[in-house]
Amino acid sequence: MRILLVDDEIEFIETLAERLVFRNIEAEWTADVDQAIEMARQKKYDIAVLDVKMPKMNGIELKKKLQEIQPEMKFLFITGHGSDEDYLYGSSEAGHDNYLAKPLDIDVLIKIMQKIMANS
Repeated sequence: MRILLVDDEIEFIETLAERLVFRNIEAEWTADVDQAIEMARQKKYDIAVLDVKMPKMNGIELKKKLQEIQPEMKFLFITGHGSDEDYLYGSSEAGHDNYLAKPLDIDVLIKIMQKIMANS
């Protein structure tokens, strides 16, 4: 399973990538949406884990751009902004099962990614 992680919180996303790699999941990260688009042009990813709120472009908009490049890519959204409005916006786009609030439980994240892959 190859994962693309995109979040503007560099320390968080770098640590998350390290924890996934430690569990034998190939994970690459970036804090920049333009770089995420370029990474998707250069390499195939099974799942993109996207922060909902980022500067320049939110995760929902980034999803649409990444889908143009890799239509088969699956998506999971994360947010540190747990308002009801954010939840409804993100979960309606991602599906309630594919939307997590920070802080993340790494085991829950992995189980959801495995479920996404099993259903594809």
